[in-house]
Amino acid sequence: MGVRVGVDVGGTFTDLVAIGPRGLVVAKVPSTPDAPERGIWDAYDAAGLESGSAEALIHGTTIATNALLERKGARVVLVTTEGFEDLLELRRQDRAALYDLSRHHPPPLVPRDRVVGVRERMGPDGVVRALSDEAVAAAVGRVRALEPEAVALSLLFAFRHPEHETRLAAALRAALDVPVIVSHELVPRVREYERTSTVAAEAFLRPRAGSYVARFARDAGARGLSGGAARVLASNGGALRPELAAERAVWLALSGPAGGIQGAALAGAASGCTDLLTLDMGGTSADAGVVRGGEADMRTHGTIAGVPLAVPHIFIETVSAGGGSIGWLDSGGALRVGPESAGAVPGPACYGTGGTRPAVTDAFVALGWIPDGALLGGSIRVSRGLAEGAVGALAASAGLEPAACALGMIRIAEATMARALRRVSVERGLDPGAMTLVAFGGAGPLSGCALAELLGVRRVLFPPHAGALSALGMAAADDVVEEAVSVHLSAAEFAVRAPAFAAPLAARVAEQLPGAAVRYVAECRYVRQGYELDVPCGEGTWERVARDFHDVHQRAFGHQDPKGEIQVVALRAVGTLSGGARQVRWPRRSSMGASSRLTIRLEGGEVDASGADWDGLHDGKVLPGPAVVEGRSATALIPPGWVGRVNRIGAILVEPGDARPD
Repeated sequence: MGVRVGVDVGGTFTDLVAIGPRGLVVAKVPSTPDAPERGIWDAYDAAGLESGSAEALIHGTTIATNALLERKGARVVLVTTEGFEDLLELRRQDRAALYDLSRHHPPPLVPRDRVVGVRERMGPDGVVRALSDEAVAAAVGRVRALEPEAVALSLLFAFRHPEHETRLAAALRAALDVPVIVSHELVPRVREYERTSTVAAEAFLRPRAGSYVARFARDAGARGLSGGAARVLASNGGALRPELAAERAVWLALSGPAGGIQGAALAGAASGCTDLLTLDMGGTSADAGVVRGGEADMRTHGTIAGVPLAVPHIFIETVSAGGGSIGWLDSGGALRVGPESAGAVPGPACYGTGGTRPAVTDAFVALGWIPDGALLGGSIRVSRGLAEGAVGALAASAGLEPAACALGMIRIAEATMARALRRVSVERGLDPGAMTLVAFGGAGPLSGCALAELLGVRRVLFPPHAGALSALGMAAADDVVEEAVSVHLSAAEFAVRAPAFAAPLAARVAEQLPGAAVRYVAECRYVRQGYELDVPCGEGTWERVARDFHDVHQRAFGHQDPKGEIQVVALRAVGTLSGGARQVRWPRRSSMGASSRLTIRLEGGEVDASGADWDGLHDGKVLPGPAVVEGRSATALIPPGWVGRVNRIGAILVEPGDARPD
């Protein structure tokens, strides 16, 4: 069995997990914001991995996410059907916030003065206005004059009739030495706004993301990893080969958070929990997600950094509430937390690396939840004195006691995270009380029980190596490729014609991922509905799509319409090559770890708490709260009234109740 490596580059730390004959090897090093790829190899060396020893190295990157957030991408020209040049500005004609007239949508990635309209028109049945040679030449000339770094091409009804797009793309590629992104090649789907927005985002991201991925693959080769070893995690939780990732930059928009959901699903399944709420609290942000029946909830449409994207991705809600989130006072003197983060440089004040403003991590340290002198990431030893100084300065400005200010910062961050967890659960008809909350990331286990109380959750799981769980999910990821086609047929017509759609999709998947196992998903809806649900289907089961859709609708929304007419909007083929999930050897210990006593502050004042070393906890160990558990990658807090029990994989399952320590 070879070694599989996952590397998650976060805002504060870069985490690495290696799965192999030695079990799980974990390394955590400070991120290098000026050159993110350098942190990958710093972690690789810190883990003691030999050059060329990995059969797969799967990297989760924030390069696409940050480019969208910061609006730092290529200069894009959009080419579209004449009369539809304002599409990105008009959006869906909805408000940014229904009851807040002062809120505005983020500006489009392509401004109106870089949109070129072409005299042509396709309708659902074919040509409405033919595309002339003169129109092609005029469009190419106008695009060239705008000096683009990338071109996005999205014509009306190109997902069904791509002939005009094909001609224009050939002319643009012949005339310009820049990427030309074509809608029917990238996202052959109905809904012209989402399709056009996705193509524009791909053009915006591809030069920067492609260059980054190429450097990653080059560095992997220089380290002795074979050409097929390097991978990049996609937003759907699957791994992509670099050459494919470079051509699907929009698929990387949730690359890092997707690994966390996959890691949580692994830890949950190994602990006997398959219906999960997940909360990854890292250094800069917190990510909430849902796992049902052991599988992460997926979407084919969503908005990331204010940009609608029609690509498959794990459903994740991200908020600015990480350990590095800065505490501050607004103009009215109210205490606020985030969205600004201390990041890796200068970092929270307690790191002693130049930061002076109080971050949430400083609040944890000032209250004793992270003990003074604790070693974070294997290299940063925290200082309670520095944390208290930073929090104390903010407390003085706010007229608060330092402990009250620290607790206030933490509770504000927790309220922000609770809203994200409600959005992925309660607002979608899911009962958090019937699920297990998996709290991970470097800071997640410190707030897990408080979040559970806010949501009515009765069981919380702190997984082993909680601070590096995203990297574990990456190391265990399958290689995944997806292809789609719009069909727009009744369920009865689809049952007859499905094989004709499925065969070309399977061929395209096989070309990109030889040897992959292929499964099919039909995107279905009741006629006149504005959204679709995924229905698994395949050879010999095409005719069951209608019946299965009723069941899926019942589970999703609590009702169905047995007499309703069903429409199949699209068919997806998902190709998968098995990754390292079956190779995970979770830590098992039978020896007694060291214990200690310490004093921490909670709402009621100072309390005595037990301290434990996470790496020394044995199967069956009972940890009644209050208790602080220190690990190499994360620290956990078990508050009064909660009891933790260590299971066979080294995870701590925490529930309300009373118990004596073993």
